[in-house]
Amino acid sequence: MLIVDDNRELVDLMGKIMERQGYEVHQRYNGQDGIGAAELLKPDVLLLDIGMPQLDGYAVCAHIRRQSWGKQLPIIALTGYGREADKQRSWAAGFDGHVLKPIDYASLPELLAETIAAKKDELDK
Repeated sequence: MLIVDDNRELVDLMGKIMERQGYEVHQRYNGQDGIGAAELLKPDVLLLDIGMPQLDGYAVCAHIRRQSWGKQLPIIALTGYGREADKQRSWAAGFDGHVLKPIDYASLPELLAETIAAKKDELDK
């Protein structure tokens, strides 16, 4: 799992929580580093903040989707943007899921499993 968010405290806390749940977690704190890590690590899932300075999550997601390896990567938006228009924009940018902050860590593992499985099914068709 790769977590990319400019909020270091959130990323570090989320990383610890997800490691306790058995995930191998990699963390980055800006969009450019997130792109590099995704390309290098080829994670099973990317949790990506939308509202980052310089290179926001929409741009990061779009960049990754243009790469041959990025088409199969499940990407879930982590965001405070929860209006219907925000969700539509995240789907249009190529995100596979949309999680609102504050994050419900109890339901996150199920969402991750469902998103990874759905992406696999989509690619198998």
